[in-house]
Amino acid sequence: MQHYKESKEHKKKPKVTMAKAFKTIIWPRRNLVILGLFLILISRLAGFVLPLKSKELLDEIVPNKDMDSLYNLLWIVGVALLIQAITSFLLTRILSVQAQYLISELRAQVQKKVLSLPISFFDNTKSGALVSRIMSDVEGVRNLIGTGLVQLVGGTITAIISLVLLIRINAWMTLFVFIPVIIFGIVALKAFKYIRPIFRNRGKINAEVTGRLTETLAGVRVIKAFNAEDQENETFEKGVDLLFQNVKKSLTATAIMTSSSTFLLGLASVGIMGIGGYYMTQNQMTTGDFLLFTLLLGFMIAPIVQMSNIGSQLTEALAGLDRTEELMNMTAEEDDKERTVVLEDVKGDLLFDDVSFSYEEGKEVLHHINFHAPKGSVTALVGSSGSGKSTIAGLSATFLNPKSGKITIDNQDMSKVKLSSYRKHLGVVLQDEFLFEGTIRENILFPRPNASENELQNAVKAAYVNEFTDRFDDGLDTLIGERGVKLSGGQRQRLAIARAILANPKIIILDEATSSLDTESESLIQKSLSELVKDRTTIVIAHRLSTIKKADQILVIEAGNIAERGTHDELIEAKGRYYDLYTYQAKI
Repeated sequence: MQHYKESKEHKKKPKVTMAKAFKTIIWPRRNLVILGLFLILISRLAGFVLPLKSKELLDEIVPNKDMDSLYNLLWIVGVALLIQAITSFLLTRILSVQAQYLISELRAQVQKKVLSLPISFFDNTKSGALVSRIMSDVEGVRNLIGTGLVQLVGGTITAIISLVLLIRINAWMTLFVFIPVIIFGIVALKAFKYIRPIFRNRGKINAEVTGRLTETLAGVRVIKAFNAEDQENETFEKGVDLLFQNVKKSLTATAIMTSSSTFLLGLASVGIMGIGGYYMTQNQMTTGDFLLFTLLLGFMIAPIVQMSNIGSQLTEALAGLDRTEELMNMTAEEDDKERTVVLEDVKGDLLFDDVSFSYEEGKEVLHHINFHAPKGSVTALVGSSGSGKSTIAGLSATFLNPKSGKITIDNQDMSKVKLSSYRKHLGVVLQDEFLFEGTIRENILFPRPNASENELQNAVKAAYVNEFTDRFDDGLDTLIGERGVKLSGGQRQRLAIARAILANPKIIILDEATSSLDTESESLIQKSLSELVKDRTTIVIAHRLSTIKKADQILVIEAGNIAERGTHDELIEAKGRYYDLYTYQAKI
């Protein structure tokens, strides 16, 4: 069962600062940001027209009953409001769209990075957690490039202009207002410092919950088979409750900021009423001045309150970028500086020279493995479960790297070879073969999407896929469901072999390729496999020893060692471990 626990990640020093975000995200798009700042400056300046003209209305136009000036005032205010509306639309259209484009761009970059990481990374990371990191963590950047950052800057400009105008109207009233604003600013800064690690931790919890949910949906048949719905529901409820507790913390901090701002600024408003009322009764302030002061006060305070919300959004954005940065800083397989050899052509001469391997430090699972698989030969690996057969196959496919010793391909040290140049000559058929949701045709064409129809049909016939697709109404265009759930085990395996045949590799790894087949299907597959392995170096793992009689060499693996080696006839004659395994299966 999955256990959720609070992460200690928040104790780490944040990696992404505002300065770094500015350099890597904002500065490359400076033209758009500058345009956004220009538009918001125009918008905010147009916003000042209404309060300034309100003073003129009360102090000059109304007392003088000047109708011409009233009409001019209405036109000016109307045009100012139209300018605000147009600039607001352009801001959203330009910056918000650009922000969404940046999100899609970053998602593509993160996904590309994830796929470049070694197999060991995926063995230790939930696929659902990775989905969350690719899709959710980058969303916060919309607040850096979108209207969030521009509004923050625009709000600052508005607040400064308002402050200057307020001082000009009445310096003492402005000072009275400014004290609670400073107190609010100090509270907000402390709150942001508290909130950022919460947002960072939320991303991790969300990834864990998403990962578990993905597993639950993928394993629904197992869950129902063991009547474990309640158990899974309880596990998921714990995860979402942990997520809720995290959100509650951030909401509490945000609520403290909002309520403190409401109280402090409300207190300031009460004071303004008192002071303003006193000045007006003493004829030291006109009604227009008081109205202008009150409106400008709103212009100064509103951006400050808005900035606290935007500050939370920017904090969330930086927390998400912290986690994205962690992923992007991981070393990709192809980034290994030792791998400089590019294989132009692969003949398929594979050699294991004193190779040892361990998944965990101090727990070796392969010990000093030595064997030579010449070009075009078939090497079979047999032995009990857990003996190390699949590990040897994984090393041959470069999914794993030896801890000591050397593996060579055509006399080239595999540790120095660019993996992509080797893997394009590699074909793999796994025991639990993975099929993508889609059609049979799309799955077979996966390694070579541009293969001709003739090449496709040859692969289909060679793997006897047509033996069952001919019975389907849609033939090769039949939808197979997630992971090929609508096909039988034997059908999935034949489809996987057809995919390998179409790839036309020089080296083939067959991991229990016939394990899911009934006797009739196995007979068909053996014929197709004999075509597949012709003139190709093949490493085959098989529990059914009857399928590997014709192998050029058979390695009997026991406890991470090669216990025996030879051809089928040689090993039968030796009457050792292979003989025991073979005769035992023959009796069954």
